[in-house]
Amino acid sequence: MTTVTAPPSDRVAQITREQISHLQRGYLGDQPRAVAALARLRRGAGREAGQLPDLWDLVSTAPLHQPLDGAPPLGESDLIRAEDAVHVALTLWALHQQSRPTGMHQGDSRQRPRGLGAAVRQMMPGSEIDEALRKRLVRAGTAPDLTTLAQRLRDIVVLLRREDIPLDYALLAGQLYTWQRPGGPDTVRRAWGRSFHAWRDPQEPGTDQQTPSDDSSANSDTAATA
Repeated sequence: MTTVTAPPSDRVAQITREQISHLQRGYLGDQPRAVAALARLRRGAGREAGQLPDLWDLVSTAPLHQPLDGAPPLGESDLIRAEDAVHVALTLWALHQQSRPTGMHQGDSRQRPRGLGAAVRQMMPGSEIDEALRKRLVRAGTAPDLTTLAQRLRDIVVLLRREDIPLDYALLAGQLYTWQRPGGPDTVRRAWGRSFHAWRDPQEPGTDQQTPSDDSSANSDTAATA
């Protein structure tokens, strides 16, 4: 019997989903430990993982060091990519969640696209395309390195927080891992573009009104794989 092993990008997404879901529940429940954790994580938004040792106990990638059945352990370069992807996703989510009364991490689905492209498109009025917003997404996709990408994503997240628009941070983390691999930026840019065009205003006739739970995340065609 052949064992199917999830690609590293899926493992990165799962680790991110579990950590954010736990922290988000605590933050929304006004638990002091979770509130303090988010304050620390926010300081890392847009900064490299190694710059803030204070966050090492908050951003856990321990499961990546455990080989799965039928799959070799991740090599050093892939571990670094995975750790950096989880760091960027968690710190951006912490910035996004600040002072918001509902969960800003929500799972992506066909009924409710929550990818980065869909979130940017949701900020645009009706059927109009806001060129300034679209260019922000394009600039993020053409970032020359992960640090620059994280900084450009930070600018987008600040706008999303202002508009109370959620994002699937588990999906984003998997894409950030993929983005660092050879050929990855093209794969992720296509996913963001597909997500941008997938957004539909829920008030439009015929649009499904179902809303996913804050800590759910479904697979979709917008997900980038390694």
